[in-house]
Amino acid sequence: MAFAAFSHGGGGAKQAAPASKGNGRVALLLLLPGLLYLAIFFIAPLFSLIATSLQTMDISSGFPVYNYGFEVANYVNVVSQYGPQIFRSFFYALIATVAALIISYPLAYFIGVKARRWPLMQGLMLTLVIAPFFISFLLRTFAWKQIFSNESWIVGALQSIGFLTPDQYLVGTPFMVIFGLTYNFIPFMTLPLYTTLERLDVRYLEAGADLYANPRKTFMKVTLPLSMPGIVSGTLLTFIPIAGDYVNASGLFLGSTETSMLGNVVESKFLKSYEYPTASALSVILMGAILLLVTLYVRKSGTDDLL
Repeated sequence: MAFAAFSHGGGGAKQAAPASKGNGRVALLLLLPGLLYLAIFFIAPLFSLIATSLQTMDISSGFPVYNYGFEVANYVNVVSQYGPQIFRSFFYALIATVAALIISYPLAYFIGVKARRWPLMQGLMLTLVIAPFFISFLLRTFAWKQIFSNESWIVGALQSIGFLTPDQYLVGTPFMVIFGLTYNFIPFMTLPLYTTLERLDVRYLEAGADLYANPRKTFMKVTLPLSMPGIVSGTLLTFIPIAGDYVNASGLFLGSTETSMLGNVVESKFLKSYEYPTASALSVILMGAILLLVTLYVRKSGTDDLL
């Protein structure tokens, strides 16, 4: 907003006076804290991450020492070595985002449109949506691990009815990882959808009915297009953190070594094996892939103004 105000300062409205040098200096002073924040906490770490990803390894001393260089082969090596984890991260993120959208849209529609006449119930339902935020992300995920543990009655019941074989369990499977990702990020999908649907003018829906459109056609032609900004915002807020998540897929929670995602590899390389160039290269690849996918998605959905 500050950038927009600065770029349009004095020239956006016809009645506005031309921007003077004094106004420009004031705008720059107002922008200075934000620019410093971006430079210190985003641009500098980003350059450091990229520089680390290109480091070369020197073992002449008997111990691996990383020196600054331009080792592009680091990227080739991590893609060839961790291709399954890269694919799994985006595949899980896609499935969990779609599942969150399918669950959240009817919920947000009911709260934002149908429950308008009952403000107390609307507020209560919104509170229930954000209630999981009152509990730690780790505790929530660990609770699901206990509920679906190998000794739980749920797994026992599924085995007794033949849904699972006696040697099959839920924890450590892709299903549980996607389930945990979907559950933990549903509020990120529901709230943007609610803010869009809550402003939906129901007279458009009544006009559609007056023109003999059935509910399905009214939804496809009126409700869905008008709620598209909320859908785009919700999917971005859900997909991006899921792609980099490393909690749900961890063997300590709902996953196993067979379900590890890119975040798990980065965590292991940074904190356990200290292979900083490998971890940095994977982080840059993750960031670049997300940026590319988000750009294509936003342009395809016709909401370029979100970029």
